[in-house]
Amino acid sequence: MSDYLDDDGTNHLDDRRHANGLRAYEAVGAFMREDGWHPQPLEDRYVYRALFSGANGEVTCFAQVRVELEQFLFYVVMPNRVPADRRLAVAEFITRANYGLRIGNFELDFSDGEVRYKSSLDFEGAELTPTLIRNAMYPAVQTMDRYMPGILAVTYGGKSPEEAVAEIEEA
Repeated sequence: MSDYLDDDGTNHLDDRRHANGLRAYEAVGAFMREDGWHPQPLEDRYVYRALFSGANGEVTCFAQVRVELEQFLFYVVMPNRVPADRRLAVAEFITRANYGLRIGNFELDFSDGEVRYKSSLDFEGAELTPTLIRNAMYPAVQTMDRYMPGILAVTYGGKSPEEAVAEIEEA
């Protein structure tokens, strides 16, 4: 996330060349503030952190603008890490859950067990509007909230990945 930071932490983006990306970063912050997300900018990064409470728990969200590439990435991170001995089962759950999802996808970091959901937009040459921001963020938090009980059931409850996904998708 710090592709354009020097060793001293100074940002070296060319403001003129990356004006659209910088406007998008400001637009994301404005949308989040106006929509009640209470964003916290991460120092020296084009990233906002916020918490979201759904029906099935609280998650941490990261709204990142890749200023130089004109991309918006929204991550929803589960609070629990998957233990090493359950990662293959959760990977199967995620693969089954991802199949057919229309917006975004689940990701599992095999090195530390982090599970997150990612939604993204490429807005190159276009304005990143509040509607586009909303349409990337809300499906991500809603999908994580819907599938999180299944991930936990596979991780801690002894449920098979196939059974857990089937229960969620049949509900």
